[in-house]
Amino acid sequence: MRVVLATYGSRGDVQPLAGLAVRLREFGAEVRVCAPPDREFAELLAGVGVELVPVGQSVRDLVTGPRPAPSDLPKRAAALVAQFYDAVMGAAGPGDAVVATGLFPAAAGARSAAEKLGLRYTYLALQPTVLPSAQHRPFEYPIQPYPPEVTDNKALWDLNIGAMNALFGEAVNTHRASVGLPPVDNVRDHVLADRPWLATDPVLDPWQQSAGLDVVQTGVWTLPDERPLPADLVAFLDAGEPPVYVGFGSMPLSGAKEAARVAVEAVRAQGRRVLLGRGWAELAQVDDASDCFVVGEVNQQALFPRVAAVVHHGGAGTTTTAARAGAPQVVVPQIVDQPYWAGRVAASGIGVAHDGPTATVDSLSAALKEALTPETRARATAVAATIRTDGTTVAAKLLLDAVRE
Repeated sequence: MRVVLATYGSRGDVQPLAGLAVRLREFGAEVRVCAPPDREFAELLAGVGVELVPVGQSVRDLVTGPRPAPSDLPKRAAALVAQFYDAVMGAAGPGDAVVATGLFPAAAGARSAAEKLGLRYTYLALQPTVLPSAQHRPFEYPIQPYPPEVTDNKALWDLNIGAMNALFGEAVNTHRASVGLPPVDNVRDHVLADRPWLATDPVLDPWQQSAGLDVVQTGVWTLPDERPLPADLVAFLDAGEPPVYVGFGSMPLSGAKEAARVAVEAVRAQGRRVLLGRGWAELAQVDDASDCFVVGEVNQQALFPRVAAVVHHGGAGTTTTAARAGAPQVVVPQIVDQPYWAGRVAASGIGVAHDGPTATVDSLSAALKEALTPETRARATAVAATIRTDGTTVAAKLLLDAVRE
């Protein structure tokens, strides 16, 4: 059988699907991944022998280029719905299964294609704030804010239905009509379907079921990384005490140069060396001092056990990788689910949640001072031993068993 995996997002959206693809192939399934055409995603999938079906615009170009106007959202949403519908229609066939995640319009297009073909469809959440629950708020689209006086989570999730319909309902239903499918009056729940999966670790993200939604928490989806660390990086690591890693992944920072300066000064204030992850923000060295090293895309699974702490943006993947490594964390959240993960890191005792997206030398230095305590290190080490590593196996077996029923 064949499984079509679909996403539109950053590396944090693509890499988990690569991990599931590897496991599905081990169980004898054929896999195709519909994802953005970015070179790094193509190389990632090619490296594990999985076919990429390129869809839409480069995400890196979109993220690092001029910011689209809010008024462009309906047009961009409609394009993603149509592009992912066409991609899944071309990649899937009778008896196949479809798993979709990433930006909502992309998942909506994949959902419509699965419906048109009569295929099993599963929505994948890589973080919990897209799934209705009394335990947390829905994330908020800036152009569809919730009334500030509404603080009850259940009431906010009820409002979320209207917000999602306002943002995406026309794009989804106009396209459905064009391909002969009936309209839906609740686009959010239509895309989530009745039994979505949540690919997060139950220790870091203890999901509690809510009425009306049967969420299956599989554990996090990890792609094992066997790449060696670059020789010059190993030499830097070996030359002194473990450094503090600072990186923001695929997040663009409006003041990347200033962010690098702040990070370097804050780490040095703690008497530590600095390891800057260049990322999409293009962080760079601020001087020629030998206590700072800049690294590009690297095997974080091998790197994080060798650092004193990890300062990052709070993406689900980076949070989990650092947690598995037992590395204390300082999370400087930027958007969407990242404040949630910052809160979970703090609540778990494995690091510190920075207050807001913009750090100063003083604020980051204070957060690092707490993260670098022996108590935080001990707690991070203890939690690392509890993180599950079988998420892709659980998901692959669930999917293949369901299709064979």
